[in-house]
Amino acid sequence: MLEDQFILEKLHSKFGEAITGYEQNYDIMAVYGDKEQNLKIIQYLYDDEELGFKFLTDLTAIHYPDNKGEELVVTYLVYNMLKKKHLRLKFKLDIEKPDIYTLTSLFVGANWLERECYDFFGVNFVGHPNLIRIMNVEEMDYFPLRKQYPLEDQTRKDKDDDMFGRGDSHFNLGKLNI
Repeated sequence: MLEDQFILEKLHSKFGEAITGYEQNYDIMAVYGDKEQNLKIIQYLYDDEELGFKFLTDLTAIHYPDNKGEELVVTYLVYNMLKKKHLRLKFKLDIEKPDIYTLTSLFVGANWLERECYDFFGVNFVGHPNLIRIMNVEEMDYFPLRKQYPLEDQTRKDKDDDMFGRGDSHFNLGKLNI
């Protein structure tokens, strides 16, 4: 069995201060690392015979608008199929310069995942062979999953505020009046 403490010790031994922290959520350890080292860290996890994280399960980002200088967090979920072990890797980025190295040289599947992350969050994957929008229109000049835009289109006329609990209507449900 591949233990979290063993993984953490190997990463600290190899990368020292580039491993900036860790947390445990839902039985999957998350390791925080220096964004300048993302490719080297994940390459090591892939190449090391004892670790063997050879499958990129997912890649996404999260926008934390209140964390100045670290507003975006890119999260990778890698998997060791032989030992049935998941590991999350998280790298914090400045929203003004959201650059991180591409993993397309290591995982072919990273291509579309990185394009999606770019499309919705604006993460620039340095060295990506074709970093263009994958779902939104090319003319779009913003990144819709950043938390700097309203959740709803304020210009829509077809919204029924009563259905979303914002109106002041009361419904007659027989003996139960709301």
